Amino acid sequence: MRKTWISKCVLAVAMAGMFSAVPAVAETTLKMAYALSTNSHYGAGADAFSKALGASTANNFKVQQFPNSALGGEREVIEGLQLGTIDVAIVSTGATLNFVPKTGVFDIPFLFRDLAHARKVLDGQIGKDMLAEFPKRGLVALAWGEQGFRQLTNNIRPVAKPEDAKGLKIRTTENPIHIAAFRQLGVLATPMAWPEVATALQQGTIDGQENPLSVIVSAKLPQLQKYLSLTAHVYGPALVLMSPNVYNGLSDADKAKFQAAGHDAAIAMRDYVDAVEKSGLEEVKKQGMKVNTVDQAAFAKAVEPVYPQYYKQFGKDFVESIRNTK
Repeated sequence: MRKTWISKCVLAVAMAGMFSAVPAVAETTLKMAYALSTNSHYGAGADAFSKALGASTANNFKVQQFPNSALGGEREVIEGLQLGTIDVAIVSTGATLNFVPKTGVFDIPFLFRDLAHARKVLDGQIGKDMLAEFPKRGLVALAWGEQGFRQLTNNIRPVAKPEDAKGLKIRTTENPIHIAAFRQLGVLATPMAWPEVATALQQGTIDGQENPLSVIVSAKLPQLQKYLSLTAHVYGPALVLMSPNVYNGLSDADKAKFQAAGHDAAIAMRDYVDAVEKSGLEEVKKQGMKVNTVDQAAFAKAVEPVYPQYYKQFGKDFVESIRNTK
């Protein structure tokens, strides 16, 4: 009897050990960083990413958002992705240029005719091949998002033709592709991290800045700038990036879910841009900005002398293949 009782106890302990060894499905919280407010195209993309990922993984992955450059400027965020201190991010190509130089080709002024042209290029083989460059730099690129076409704002005067821009001190991204074009126009291009821009505008350190309407509206720039000139000089892509520290540890099934969430984020950003292109101009006018159209052909001609530099950097055939995509 005693032997039987001992045997049962041993069996019970063994079975308890077996069941305790079965791991519970752990919930993983991911840190997602971006430079703008939650009420922006980046915020729309982050929300879409979070919802898609939660739905497809039964909330096994949750996203904690860090908007408004809470984890640093875009360069620091990308470095955080490489180090694994940040898990997911939405960033501009103004920052990725320093890590994947080929992405700079999309920042060439007057390269894209309109949003439909830009989206066709990014959704096609050219865009897919560019995404495949990121793992070589310790990053995972899930999808191309969008900011829209960059416009010029300032506090000095309306800019309707190239000579009107001469002498203006304009904040640019730390992007030599943009800087070369602005200097060709006689603009005093001033590279500056985004978190510093509002203070610099308030203090008069710079006269203006250039960004898509989606940023101008969401960052409340009408409170800081008098004039908006619709130059549409550069198309602004965005990217949904991940840290390989997280991505490479996923199963193939979960990788597909992250890819799908990245796609949903990209669509949400494009929808936001489409909406703000329709409503944004009226909104900034109501807030007191003076809006003017420009002689875009004259601007395109004025920066044409810089194109040989772009051809040398990226290859003329490649640049023209993008420019001529139908």
